Amino acid sequence: MEEKGNFFVKRPIVAMVIAIVIVIVGVVFMLGLPMEQYPNISPPMVSVSTVYTGANAINVEQSIATPLEQQINGVDNMIYMKSTNSNDGTMTLNVSFEIGTDPDMNTVFTQNRVSQATPKLPEDVKQYGLTTKKRFSFPLMLVTLTSTNKDYDQSFLGNYATINIKDILSRTKGIGSVDILGSSDYSMRLWVKPDRLAQMGVTVPEIINAVKEQNIIVPGGKFGAEPAPPGIEFTYTVRLPDRLQTEEEFGNIIVRSNPDGSQVKVSDVARVELGVESYNAFTRLNKNSCALIAL
Repeated sequence: MEEKGNFFVKRPIVAMVIAIVIVIVGVVFMLGLPMEQYPNISPPMVSVSTVYTGANAINVEQSIATPLEQQINGVDNMIYMKSTNSNDGTMTLNVSFEIGTDPDMNTVFTQNRVSQATPKLPEDVKQYGLTTKKRFSFPLMLVTLTSTNKDYDQSFLGNYATINIKDILSRTKGIGSVDILGSSDYSMRLWVKPDRLAQMGVTVPEIINAVKEQNIIVPGGKFGAEPAPPGIEFTYTVRLPDRLQTEEEFGNIIVRSNPDGSQVKVSDVARVELGVESYNAFTRLNKNSCALIAL
């Protein structure tokens, strides 16, 4: 050990050169280290969500969550996953991945597994669709949208935020996802009357099928297109009525035509009103209705 010490004592230039090299190498590596004001300390997460209308939590777990979990389990870079099933028919499956992995690729891997599991899901869920998106375990910011006008309730504020604010915030750099909490889309609600159903012998599936069949968009086609007879100079596109929009139009849907020529309409067995799709959550700020925007 003394010989090594004497070597550097007798050769100070060598010692200084080695020290300078160590400092330079340290500075180079230090400049190459990643520096972030808010580093990722939580695992990236991908969320899969859908709704099974009319099902309870057990039905959702058995028919939706279990097939998805079995298919998604083992996806590349996955750490663990957790599903939440509610009695309102909603299902949310959160898949956590290794820290440092690409969230976009994690979303692609998860979506591929979801596509493989889709044939095993109920038809109603397939029609509603499944949403796969990257997200954080908790929102970075919560913004409330309120109004001093008492005429604007939570449904109006939530719908306004969805149409005019959500898309703009979603395009902002650094924003992964934007959720409107406690909000639901405007929907035409049919409140059936059990006594009238029993009196007229009408079932709920009959009403559902009538609404599906009569509230559709059908292309009208064209006439006057080639090959056309001589003298036809113009081509006309037939425009048929759009989807039903008002409460009166939904009330006039024909559920059944009886042999005597009478008809049973939706308004005869149900009350029609414009409301929201779900009333499962409410948001308040200082006891006033508001829309809660999670970033």
